[in-house]
Amino acid sequence: MKIRNGSIELNVTDDGPPSAPPILLMHGITSYSGTWNWLVPDLTERFRVLGLDFRGHGNSDRAGDQYSSSGYVSDALAVLEQVAGQPAIVIGHSLGGVTTAALAQRHPDLLRAAIMEDPPLGLGGSGKPALEGNSLLATFKLMRESVPQLQASGITVDALAGILAGAPSASGGTFGDSLHSDGIEQMAESMLRLDASVLDPVLTGDIEAFLDPALPFAVPSLVVCADPVKPDAVASPESAHTFADISPATEVFVIEGAGHLIHDELASRDTFRNAALDFLDRHGLMS
Repeated sequence: MKIRNGSIELNVTDDGPPSAPPILLMHGITSYSGTWNWLVPDLTERFRVLGLDFRGHGNSDRAGDQYSSSGYVSDALAVLEQVAGQPAIVIGHSLGGVTTAALAQRHPDLLRAAIMEDPPLGLGGSGKPALEGNSLLATFKLMRESVPQLQASGITVDALAGILAGAPSASGGTFGDSLHSDGIEQMAESMLRLDASVLDPVLTGDIEAFLDPALPFAVPSLVVCADPVKPDAVASPESAHTFADISPATEVFVIEGAGHLIHDELASRDTFRNAALDFLDRHGLMS
């Protein structure tokens, strides 16, 4: 379905019974809602599953210079207010994870629980390029240059997925060695739909902060961190524990050996799935 957030039209997928409790799934920067297709069948027996394409991603409108933390949070709010119809569980990866964290701080009335997958909790507000010292920074610089060229070339999703399978991963090795094939296919599809300028505020350091370090997460929350020894790990376990220390019912779970693309990695997808579903079950949200 399509909804409006001011002048921007957003794409929202909708699966499962319309009357069931809602779950909102949010992707990382440069990705789109299809990154969660593997998880949707695990959820649709109990939930109405909504998937957002953020502005500039997937089938949502491009938004010029409006790729800001407030813009991404407003996209999520638009779905929660216009579509969900009741407080929702929110699950987000990376950009979607830190947006989930912002909702848990500032809009807990719209949430039942929050699950954040390797979220950049300190993103924005520094005036420096985000992720300095992280291998993702080089990946994003390359994508900023190559994505417009790939789109102009007319390359197919299958052909691009084949190229990506042999490409080096920011976590080490190749994508083909480490990721599920559906994860590589969704990566290729997302690149061909992306407004590459979404990366500009991250690369320049102009994006403002998503979070107030003094505010707690005000709903039951799970922060899932990649292994901090991985070069592309984003969620510092120390930072996550700092938020957990001031937040009720907030847990931190570090997946040993996992890189930033936790839910797409062959070695860690099932661990992430089990951790998320167990968390929801323990908080009485799976019935």
